[in-house]
Amino acid sequence: MKKKNKFAVGLISLALSVPLIANSQEKAPESAEELAKKLANPVASLISVPFQNNTDYGIGTHNGSKNTLNFQPVVPIPLSPKLNMIARMILPIITQHDVTGENTKQSGLSDMSLTTFFAPTNTKNGLIWALGPAFLFPTGTNEYLTTKKWGVGPSALLLKQTKGGFTIGFLVNQIWSFAGDKDRDAVNQMFLQPFLVHNWKSGAGLGINAEITSNWEAGNTSAIINPTVSGVTKLGKQTISIAVGPRIPVAGPSASRADFGFRGVLTFVFPK
Repeated sequence: MKKKNKFAVGLISLALSVPLIANSQEKAPESAEELAKKLANPVASLISVPFQNNTDYGIGTHNGSKNTLNFQPVVPIPLSPKLNMIARMILPIITQHDVTGENTKQSGLSDMSLTTFFAPTNTKNGLIWALGPAFLFPTGTNEYLTTKKWGVGPSALLLKQTKGGFTIGFLVNQIWSFAGDKDRDAVNQMFLQPFLVHNWKSGAGLGINAEITSNWEAGNTSAIINPTVSGVTKLGKQTISIAVGPRIPVAGPSASRADFGFRGVLTFVFPK
């Protein structure tokens, strides 16, 4: 097994083991409404392990298709009574057909990103902010699924949660490559995600977000709108959240833009 594959597998194993350790002590259960509100907050003090699956159709000139399963655990780490660090990892697992050419197929890991947000534990009037570095790791296992670059840059999040069950905010990061394959293009990319979610006392939710990626090196911008419906429930004794919805591409270069797609998210929740 290649070193970068061992590195990715090791991170997955570590991320899966942390919730089991943290959940070993029994505490009073949180309500479905409280869990739903925390899941709507990317830097909440809540361990969660989402599996986000995106399937896109009608990509490029060959009418290709692409399935991306994002493994993206979120682990909060208390640093002091007033400050938390929240580690958010995203490791894409991709299978695509007819994207790079007619009758072609690629599958495997893509590049992993890791963001470590630093956020205050106390909030005022439901306003929450967080800052931290974002990292890019060249974990891709296929020539077409990796940048072959190491990258780093700043990330920020700002949101507000209201007493009426609304969460509104945005997440943004900028990544620049600093090392890697010299024959590959440099990475100079910004990601912006504005979002709006409404949660009910039952734990049900209705939300919408936009995923906007600006590739400054190539001079293009891609944008996808994701409306979702969600709910918090139990799978045996395990608390889970389920979300589904369409993916609506609204901008992007013709070679990589899809016609439409679908999103499904299964999140394993480990309340404190």
